This record gives sequence, C-alpha cells and structure tokens, in this order.
Amino acid sequence: MVANADLVGIKALDPAGLEALVADLQQPRFRAGQIERWLYERGVDSYAQMTDLPAGLRDTLAARLALPVPEILKRQESTDGTRKYLVGLAGGATVEVVGLPSGDRLTVCFSTQAGCAMGCTFCATGVGGLSRDLGPGEMVDQVSLVAHDFGRRATNAVAMGQGEPFANYDATLGGLRFMNAESGLGIGARHLTVSTCGLVTGISRLAQEPEQFTLAVSLHSAIQETRDRLMPGVRALSLPVLREALIDYADKTRRRPSLEYALIGGVNDGPAELRALVAFSRGMLIHVNLIAINPVAESGFDRAPAERLAAFEHSLRDAGVEVSMRAERGSDIDAACGQLRQRQTAR
Repeated sequence: MVANADLVGIKALDPAGLEALVADLQQPRFRAGQIERWLYERGVDSYAQMTDLPAGLRDTLAARLALPVPEILKRQESTDGTRKYLVGLAGGATVEVVGLPSGDRLTVCFSTQAGCAMGCTFCATGVGGLSRDLGPGEMVDQVSLVAHDFGRRATNAVAMGQGEPFANYDATLGGLRFMNAESGLGIGARHLTVSTCGLVTGISRLAQEPEQFTLAVSLHSAIQETRDRLMPGVRALSLPVLREALIDYADKTRRRPSLEYALIGGVNDGPAELRALVAFSRGMLIHVNLIAINPVAESGFDRAPAERLAAFEHSLRDAGVEVSMRAERGSDIDAACGQLRQRQTAR
C-alpha cells in the first residue's frame, strides 16, 4: 500500500527522488539540496518561503506537488518528561510519536506506517490494521515536530512507532537519510535506529547500506510456538533463519544489533523461555534489551513480575550475553504503542 503521492506530494520523495525531480524540471542539481534544507532543516510550510529558489521554480513546485504540514492533534506529558503525540498527516492519516528527553539527549520514536499489518497481540497499533505507508518526509516531519515542541534538537531517532519499517523499506531509508544529512536534521547515523519484527529481506538489505544505521529486532520469544502466537505477522519466519540473518548482518557490518524482548507475565517469562533466549543469543554479536511491557487492555496481557526480569538479566549476563533493562517511561500516559491513536479513533 504505497503512500498516496497526490496527498503526500513532495514528502513522498527521498533524496534520490528530489534529485530526479530537479533534473526533470531541468534545474541544476544543487537545487535538490536547497529544497531539502527548506523542507527539513528549516521546516517551511509553503514553497513561497523558499526564497533562494527562482520564483518560476517555486510556482512550478506549488502547482505540481502538495506540501502537506503535520498537525499535533493530541499531546500527553508524563511526570517523567516523556511526551506522546497523536499527529495528523495528509488525507486524515494519524500516527503516534514519542519524545523521550534524557539529560542533553532527546530521542524521538517515530512511525513508518499509519497503523500496522503485523498484528502483534501485545500491541494496540495492530487493532485498527494498516491504513497506509508514510513518505520519507512524513517521517522526518514527526521528528522535527517533537524537537520543536521541546525547543531543542533531536539527538536520536528510532523507527519504533507504528508500522513495520521494513514493510516500507525504501521510504524508511529515505527518511533516515534526510535525518542523517547535514541539509536535513544532522543526526549521526549510529543514533538512528530501525526496529523490525525481523523481516529477513530487510535485515539483509540494511546490511548492504553504506550508512551505519542501528538495527533492533523485536524477538519477544525464542520459542517458535510462543513467538508465532505473539507475532502472527511473521509466523512464516523461522527462528533459525532469523538467527542466521542476524549473524550475517553482524559479520558484514561489524555492528551489534539489538534484540527487543518484552516480558509478559505467564507467557514468555518462564524458565523454558529463558533457556531458549540464552541459547538463541549465546555466541552472537548481539545486545538483548529487556522491556517491562506496557499493558494493553485489549490483549489481556500483564507485565512480568520484577523478579522475572531480574532473573532474565542475570542469566543472560552469566551466559556472556550483553544485556540491559530498558527504563520504564511514560507509564502514566497512553504508553503502549497505538493506545493514544485507538482511543482517539474510538471517540
């Protein structure tokens, strides 16, 4: 489901698309960089503001391509400083975005699709299904919007909001490249992370990219039956195949991917699950990120007891696996991905 080009307009173009556009308009190549700066470094909302472009080019762009502007529809702020936003995009699409301040850092968790087709049972996003893919510029806009609301630049960005980034691979990479570019947001490549359900074709493609973007994989169980139940959208993906893809990625890139593991009480937090996770992770260049799940009413799932998280952490560390426990953020607001959007839609 491709982003609607008529609605998304210039925000559907990646860096190569901007270069193709100016070539098609018989403009010098440097115009692409100028347009990129106006769109993403300066965040203008009309072509008329692009004052170093010829007036004729501005008129042509305005006639040819929409320049949609995102809008904050709802904003929540946690006592820990986390802010969650429901953002309106072109054509009535809505996505969730989260700003996570920590010292001098600001991490923005952005969405790559409006909704999601993966259907993970612990996630509220999949309840409404997939609406559409987002364009690269719509992803950058989310990060810029949050940075502006905080009054500071974003230092990190994570494609861990709504959607499966590798199901919208080209647009996601285009968005990351705009975020990385000095003519865009100027965020270092290693501070830009793609979080996937584990689509192997996407992992293999990312391993070939020249940028040092960071990879995170949502695992949530190293037992096939449990993972298939929790993540039906990747039921056809065998865990041995995923493991080999991660080993190959680390070999090619010399970078350490992360495994995201959200512990769910009575589901994936038992001794057998722990043994399977240790066996899956041991001997790999990997980092396991343990997460206390934010409960979603529709799922009926509860977070695992604190002692189970501690047991997982200690066992992994004893096995020589690099491990950390993600600090809980935003627990007093609609913290689980998709909750804010679903509650707004239900009204």
